[in-house]
Amino acid sequence: MSKINPDHNDANKLALKYALVFTDLYCYEGLLQLDRIFTDSLASADASLCQRLIAARANPAALDKNRESELLIELAPHVETFIGELFGIDEHLYALSARAAALNPLYSCKKKFVQRVAKKVGVQTISDEAAQSVVDRLTTMFGEPFSEMAFARHVMDWLADSQVHAEMLALAADFAEWAVHSQSGRQQYAGGVLFHLPVPVDPMQLVPLERVQVSGAEALQGPRASLRHREGFKLTDGGCDLSGALEQAHYCVWCHHQGRDSCSIGLKDKEQAQFKQTGFGVQQAGCPLEEKISELNLLAADGHLLGALAVACVNNPLLAATGHRICNDCMKACIYQKQQAVNIPEVESRILKEVLHLPWGFEVYSLLTRWNPLNLVRPLPQQPSGYKVLIAGLGPAGFTLAHQLMQGGHSIIAVDGLKIEPLAPEISGVMAKGQRVQFRPIRDINVLYESLDEPAIAEKKNSRTQIPSLSPNHLKCKLISL
Repeated sequence: MSKINPDHNDANKLALKYALVFTDLYCYEGLLQLDRIFTDSLASADASLCQRLIAARANPAALDKNRESELLIELAPHVETFIGELFGIDEHLYALSARAAALNPLYSCKKKFVQRVAKKVGVQTISDEAAQSVVDRLTTMFGEPFSEMAFARHVMDWLADSQVHAEMLALAADFAEWAVHSQSGRQQYAGGVLFHLPVPVDPMQLVPLERVQVSGAEALQGPRASLRHREGFKLTDGGCDLSGALEQAHYCVWCHHQGRDSCSIGLKDKEQAQFKQTGFGVQQAGCPLEEKISELNLLAADGHLLGALAVACVNNPLLAATGHRICNDCMKACIYQKQQAVNIPEVESRILKEVLHLPWGFEVYSLLTRWNPLNLVRPLPQQPSGYKVLIAGLGPAGFTLAHQLMQGGHSIIAVDGLKIEPLAPEISGVMAKGQRVQFRPIRDINVLYESLDEPAIAEKKNSRTQIPSLSPNHLKCKLISL
């Protein structure tokens, strides 16, 4: 991997620590220096942990799965701190962790109170009018406007001395039962997390349907209330927010230490020593990449979102191409088989979005795809091998293979049946014909987005007519050959 000199004015805006410069992040020598700085920093902070990391890198096969997970979970906060200092975004990372921590009362209250008082199905709840009266009384007790967060914080305070606050807790229990079980309550809090409990799964009715009459014949359609009308190409489902993602992270059992993280390694039939199948004959093999999902959820629940991303990138460095609305093999093999599975793709996508929207977030994520100290087998790209590989097809498998081969030191040429629009050279560092040019670091991820609802039209003329050619829009990704 050769150094590329970016525009100095742009490069100076990214002031890396440890006397490193932007081009160091895109060359082997620079990444090797970065790795040495990290291990020195780790040795100063925790000498014993650093020695364990060095030993694990020297012989990764000596670690069993549990000890590897323990090591990565201990290392992840150090990686997060180091990257924060490297890019000068440590205060932004603290703020992100604080946002996550501020949501914890929701998940504690849901687990310790709401789930317990509302676990009975078919209970007789209070009326809608009575529920509003309870809200008024609780609001007075709270001394602040009623909200899910206010409910969670005050209920958790009351639980600390339940005998003294028995009357308040009884009111809160009445409201929780109404919010969870009544139709009005479910509709009112459908977008929240506190009163949204997992429901049993019927494999034969995974998609809710309504029977309607169309021209005198009975037809099935999705519930009108859940339909999202699409105009143009703009996405109609932007995914969940941080509170929704962390709800799923807390919902996870974190069973990696028991070797039961079937979302990652597959749901196996112990007697037949093979993967189980769904009722439709789909093999429950878990994540094809064996991403460390349970570890990711644990770190996310603890507020280490960048650390969680680093763990995910060990096995799935291009997770921007998985996640919400893309892949759900992990969910099919989730340990929850009789109720809603953990929505792992939502967690992945939200964590990535939160990191990408940090200052220099794109460069942070990009760096983790090349240098990842949590990758015990190959934390750094390898030296050039001299091999040249042609890849035919640039779908998810093709570009993932290209990335892994480049990390292995091989030169890649890739072709696809569809036209591949070249990225701007100042972003990619590569001209359309392969020449290397100056490129700039990306501080704000928003400069890389193009609206799917505004397709670019390139006019192509011939002697007879003008034919508009649609150029596909995309989130530009900077792929720099090593």
